[in-house]
Amino acid sequence: MSGPHAPVLLAEVIQALAPAPGDVMIDATFGAGGYTRAILATGATVIALDRDPTVQPHAEAVAADFPGKFQLVRTPFSGLSEAFAGTGQARLDGAVFDIGVSSMQLDQAERGFSFLRDGPLDMRMSGEGESAADIVNGWDHGPLAHIFKLYGEERQSGRIASVILRRRAETPFTRTLDLAETIEKAVGGRRGAPIHPATRVFQALRIAVNDELGELTRGLQAAEATLAPGGRLAVVTFHSLEDRIVKQFLTERTGNTPGGSRHAPVAVDTRRPSFTLQFKGAREAGEAERAVNPRARSARLRAAVRTDAPAWRAAA
Repeated sequence: MSGPHAPVLLAEVIQALAPAPGDVMIDATFGAGGYTRAILATGATVIALDRDPTVQPHAEAVAADFPGKFQLVRTPFSGLSEAFAGTGQARLDGAVFDIGVSSMQLDQAERGFSFLRDGPLDMRMSGEGESAADIVNGWDHGPLAHIFKLYGEERQSGRIASVILRRRAETPFTRTLDLAETIEKAVGGRRGAPIHPATRVFQALRIAVNDELGELTRGLQAAEATLAPGGRLAVVTFHSLEDRIVKQFLTERTGNTPGGSRHAPVAVDTRRPSFTLQFKGAREAGEAERAVNPRARSARLRAAVRTDAPAWRAAA
């Protein structure tokens, strides 16, 4: 499929969603509309969600090609239930999530998502709220080191945070390449590492700026609350933190939570499973797709079908 962003695992996602004429589907991460167009081509209706205002031209193109079958709601996917209720549709037959940043966003230097090209240190998907520069220049050592370790799985999180604090005392960070070069110096250069030393810190900042993991959790809960019985859920993730959340959610909601010690009392969970798995584990892209789309190399798809059980109450 042509366009600025190739949808990953497209055939597998469409197989999992099984859209048909008359179905209503949500594309919770519209982007450039790759999944949306494939769903619309089956005769289904699509309600697309995205908090990024720059996707509007892509939405207008899709609306022109599929009149009366498509609409875009500007919202993070935690707002899925409210967005669907506002459409007046009676039944939601499927929802797809493509988690994380898109290649389209990475390619826009002015968005500040990537250190491969110089741009403002921003990273806000919505263009609103606290930016990456605000975090780097304003947070104390402890919180900075914490997100670098938690969200970036960066082993030298403390050292990098210390170097950032020393440098910003002289000159605040405003540009992506400036931060990337500072991080590289902090860890002593690449030393033959396969990825740039700033990769994990930039990932951590992006996740923190956009509350990506919190959004994912709330989005899954919203899909559970909104999908009709028999409705299909497909989620594509790109790193272990995301996939862990999806796996844990589906493990719990399908009633497959491992038991505790055989010597301890068994806690009986009376809630009925709200999903059944479409297949065990996660599906990955094949060699052919990985050869033409590097983003597919880390992609993992998990899919499930909604039962008629009530949605579980979200943990406090």
